[in-house]
This record gives sequence, C-alpha cells and structure tokens, in this order.
Amino acid sequence: MLRRISSQLEFTRRLGFRLGALLSVAILPIGLISLVQNLHLSQEAERSAEIALLGRTASAASGERALLQSALGSADALGPAILETLDRPEQCAELLRNFVQRSGTYVHAGFVPVNGVMRCSSAIGNPQSTLAAATEVNVSSDEAVVEFFENPVTSVTSLRQGSMSGLAVVVVQQPLYQDSELLGFVALSLSQDLLRSTHAMDFGTEGTRVMTFNNRGRVLNGDDLAGGVTKDLLPRDRDLVGLLGRGERTFRAMANNGETRVFTVVPVIPGLVYALGSWSPQSAGVGVFQLSRFGAVLLPAALWVVSLAVAYFAVFRLVLRHITVLRGQMRRFAIGNRDTAPPVLLDAPTEITDVSQTFHNMARILIRDEEAMEKAVAEKTILLKEVHHRVKNNLQLIASIINMQSRLIDDPDAKQVLRSVQDRVAALATIYRNLYQAEQLDAVDADMLITDIIGQLTNVTQGSGRRLAIQSDIQPLTMMPDQAVPLTLLATEAFTNALKYATKPQGGTRPWVSVSLTSPGPGLGRLQVANSVGADPAEGGTGLGTQLIEAFSMQLEGDVETRSEPDRYVLTMTFKLAQGHHDTGGDTRNVVLTSAAKAGSRH
Repeated sequence: MLRRISSQLEFTRRLGFRLGALLSVAILPIGLISLVQNLHLSQEAERSAEIALLGRTASAASGERALLQSALGSADALGPAILETLDRPEQCAELLRNFVQRSGTYVHAGFVPVNGVMRCSSAIGNPQSTLAAATEVNVSSDEAVVEFFENPVTSVTSLRQGSMSGLAVVVVQQPLYQDSELLGFVALSLSQDLLRSTHAMDFGTEGTRVMTFNNRGRVLNGDDLAGGVTKDLLPRDRDLVGLLGRGERTFRAMANNGETRVFTVVPVIPGLVYALGSWSPQSAGVGVFQLSRFGAVLLPAALWVVSLAVAYFAVFRLVLRHITVLRGQMRRFAIGNRDTAPPVLLDAPTEITDVSQTFHNMARILIRDEEAMEKAVAEKTILLKEVHHRVKNNLQLIASIINMQSRLIDDPDAKQVLRSVQDRVAALATIYRNLYQAEQLDAVDADMLITDIIGQLTNVTQGSGRRLAIQSDIQPLTMMPDQAVPLTLLATEAFTNALKYATKPQGGTRPWVSVSLTSPGPGLGRLQVANSVGADPAEGGTGLGTQLIEAFSMQLEGDVETRSEPDRYVLTMTFKLAQGHHDTGGDTRNVVLTSAAKAGSRH
C-alpha cells in the first residue's frame, strides 16, 4: 500500500515540482497585494485602452488622411495651371488627363465653372471614356455641384456614382478665384474602394469598423454605401454632425444593432473630415473589461504560472538554451543565410559543443563549395554576355557597311534591297544587344525586343517622309531566347511588310499600321500585325518576307493566319511558350540560313 502511494507520488521528488511548490508559496503575499491594487489598476488600464483606441483609430485613418491631404494639395496646385489654360479647353483637358494618368491615384480631375458646364475634364478626349468625343458636360444639377455653390468653400464629399467615372467616389472640391471673383472649383475624385483599402486594422479587431464622414455628416467611405453593415454598428439616435466640435473623444453607446459598443471620434482633416471608430467590447481595450472582473484571480494565477516557468527554466536551461541557439543557426543556414559559418557554442556542455563543432565544419565546407560554384557560373555568364556583345557589334558593323555601300549605288531597286538587308541585320543586332544586357540569360523580355525594333523601323519610315499612324499594344511577355529570337525576326518581317504595303484607306486621313503582342491564355502567345488597305493597293514584292515569316513560324511551331478585308490586311500568329532551358539562338540560325537559301534559289 505504501509502495503504491509512493510510486504514484514519485513526481513530487522531481526538482521542477519542488521548485514550483516553493515559489508558489513565496508569491502568495504578492497575490494578496494584487487583490487590493486591482481596482486602481483596472481604472488606469481602461483609460489607457481609451487612449489606445484613439491612436488605433487615427492609425487606421492615416492612409486616408494622406490621400485626402495630397488631393487637397494637388487641387490647390492645379489652380494656377487651369487659370492659364482656361481659354483653351482642349489644352486644359489634356493637362488634367495627363495629371490623372501620371498620378495613378485619381479616377477623375476637372474644373467646374459657376455655370456648371464643364469643358476642362480628364474624361473629355480620353479614348477610354464614354465622353471621348464630347467637348463639354453639363453637371450643374449634380448634387455635389449644387452643395458646393450653396457654400463655396473647400470641401470633401462622397457620391454613390460619379457622373464622370461611374464609380463610388470621394470628391475633393477646391474653390478657384481670380482676384476676388469666384470662377468655380477644381474637383479631384478618388475611388471609395481605394480610400477604404487604406484602413489598416490590427490583429484581433474582428467586428470593428472605421468610417469617415465630412463636416456635414455625410459618410465618405463606410461599407453601408455598398450595402454593408457599417450602419448597424453606428451609435443609435446620434447625429454625426453632433459628434463634431469636441476634438478627440471616446464614449460608449448602444449601436443600431442593439449591441453596446465603444466609439471613438478622431479628426482626419480638422474642420473637413473625421473618422468614427466602432469597437466591440472584446477588441476595445486589450482585456480592460476582463481585468476589472477577473483580475483578482488572473494575476495570482499568472504569477503561479510564472513560478512554474522559472522552475522549468532553472532545471533545463543548460540544455534548452543552447539547443535553441543551435536550432536557430541550422534554420538560418537552411534558408540561405550563408555569409559565414555559424559560431561554435563554446559555453555549452561538452556534448552540445561537439554537435555545434560538427555543424560548423559542415557549414564551412558547404559555403566554400557554393562560393566556388557561384564563381564558375559568374565567369561563364560574363563570357556568354561578351559573346552576345561582340555579335551585336559585328552586326552593327555589317549594317554600317551596307549603309555605306547603299550610298554609292544609284539604282533605286538595289538601294531598296540593301535597305531591307540592313533592317534585318539591325534587328539581329537589337536582339543580341538585349541578350547581353539582360540580367538573366535564360529568359528574355520579348515585349522590349519588339518595342525596340518597331521604334527603329518607325523612325526610318517617318524619316522617309511617309505619314503613317503606328498603333501598338505590346504586353509584357517573357520567353526563352531560342523563341524570342525567331519571334522578333518574324515581327520585323511582318512589320516591314505592313509598312511597305500600307495605303490610305477609303474615308481615312492617312495609312496606319498596328502591332499587338498578347498572351490569350496560359502558356500561349499571340502576335498580330495589321495594315490599312485602300482603293489603290501597293505593288507586290519579291516574296522574300513571306518566306522568312513562314520559316520563323516553323521555328516557333506556331500557326500563321492571314486575313484580307476591304480596308485592312491582318497577319496573326499564335504559338506556345516553351518551358525549360534551351540553347540560345542555335535553331534560329539554321532556319534563317535555310530560308535565305530557298529565297536565293527561287529569285
């Protein structure tokens, strides 16, 4: 019997249990003192929680504050520029349209005169807007316009649907005066989704809402504007305008959903915009309410847990501390922190020191081997880039020689042939220039290659006196080098043919050429080149360009489709994007030589 009881109480002989029991007795007076101090502590904690709530509300609205202040400053800065271009509506609209495009923040910018007929707007003349063909827009009946002219001062308001953008927006209105005469106001519109996205809430604030409203009590970006639940979390029977004029404040009230909540009011832009935070009791004060109710029990219990932790630490610290350090070293080394080998734990017990020494030696060997491999790869990369550089220089030299030779020839046909050869050599030089300038040799930005070549050919065409309209839609597309090279050469041939055969369409002002590079689906690419066709089509050529296009499409394993319409000719090629590493440009060189041989045998 005694042995059985003794075996069951064996754990009481452990050092950790005994240290825990002794420390538990030692903290008993501290626990009693904590009962007396708990009430005072809870009051101080509640006040601290209220201050923290104000800070969290201000922090949540800080992003919106920055956007609105920037919008007010931008509206004020646009005033002088609008005054200078007020008698030139088209130039004024172009100014605002460029401002909206460069900023990337605003969805619309405009100047509304006192008569409400807006002629200076970023939406007027914008090809992406429904008002592209309009010259003026009458907004005199809009709610925001009417409210402003009733009280023409700087204001911030919201619209469920902006008349220009069609989106839910927040409009910043800045009056514009000339001398003492009110001319109208500058309006900048920001998306309510953008403003709402700046509300950064901390962890553990589920059920919390922060909304902003202006000095007229109009909600700027609450979820209720989009059918959300913000309205249910607002204080019941409280007017938003009645919350103003007292600065920062915190109060408790019944919400519209019947729940008792904590509310905070913080000025975002004093006198214009304010933030209202609605906090649930669970997230309002980091345990303020629980501390006042259960503090007398929680604090002694916490102290007892701490005493057990101290006992555990006192018994096992010699092992756990060093194992934790060693585990951290291994983890950092595994994720790539390999600048130096981890230090040996010399103050650890002998067994752990031996393990640390072994890991140190292994890490040092791995670091040495990796440095050798990285050096070898870097040397090979430099050599390969040097090869691309020299190839580019040689091709440019060949292009220059061809250009010099063409100047010595009087025959126009011969000059044209040499010109086409020079363009192809220049295209190859552009490809190799991008190859040696690329940071990664196993991937090429095909969009940059094609854009460069289109620019070169366009400059040559414009320099020759032809008035062509060039349209391009080049989307980012990363490819393997052995695909990017034939694709670029194919684009060169197709674009050259389009420039050559583009004629003025019926009813048009001048001939045009369009080029697009898109990705219609995962793992697919599409190149489309089109040119206008008029009543008098250009004469046919030798057909060499068509043969080269077919050869390059075979290299890409793509499908080339041509379509003739009354007013245009369209060439489309769809191809699959290759995956994995391939030899750079080897197959393309063979296809080019084969195509050239065929062309020579036929012509």
